[in-house]
Amino acid sequence: MSPHVLILGGTTEARELAAALTALPGVRVTTSLAGRVTRPGTVTGDIRIGGFGGADGLAAWLREQRVDALVDATHPFAETITANAARAAATTGVPAVVLRRPGWRPGPQDRWYPVGSLPEAAGLLPLLGPRVFLTTGRLGLSAFAHLTELHFVVRSVELPDPPMPPHTEVLLARGPFTVDDETNLLATHCIDVVVTKDSGGEATAAKLTAARRLALPVVVVRRPALPPDVTAVPDVPAVLERLGLSPR
Repeated sequence: MSPHVLILGGTTEARELAAALTALPGVRVTTSLAGRVTRPGTVTGDIRIGGFGGADGLAAWLREQRVDALVDATHPFAETITANAARAAATTGVPAVVLRRPGWRPGPQDRWYPVGSLPEAAGLLPLLGPRVFLTTGRLGLSAFAHLTELHFVVRSVELPDPPMPPHTEVLLARGPFTVDDETNLLATHCIDVVVTKDSGGEATAAKLTAARRLALPVVVVRRPALPPDVTAVPDVPAVLERLGLSPR
């Protein structure tokens, strides 16, 4: 029987994994997307949109669809989904793998301020400068809405959800971005401080190099911890090896 792999997707790595799995003979691949982005990009294999109804709903879907392996390739900050996936896998006995790109690491010339949450990031900003480049995604801007004296330049793939700071300029764009582009953006908007989540990967890392060029401080929100007894692998080949599906 052909193995059925469910990918909890939404990341570049999830799309790469779906392509790698569908290229293997006899492997059925379903990628599940939360549906928060209206143009998620091209995904090979079967696609489903929407949530499962928590860990119990996901466990039921794994059983009903006869899933043989579950890969959590969601965003590093999709904490609830990752916890539900771990519970569903434990409940059903379906082998599970977490795919997480490595996080960023500061260099000797970087001025990073690591924080544990968006509210903690917001608390630092009045000390670092009045003009903020905010690249934490379109969700969670409410954590900064009370900062009425600061000007925010917010970059997002789609329009952010309110509430948001009163002085907010929205830039709609999708990476990858070049270092020169990011440097010009920071200079043109007279940015004093950059705020980002530790998403990792190359697609949005250029802003960190640009901030280093301009000697700007960067507030970096740390990733949430993985659930107990859950470890992650860093790339698609490691997932294929863990699943025993490496190309021969």
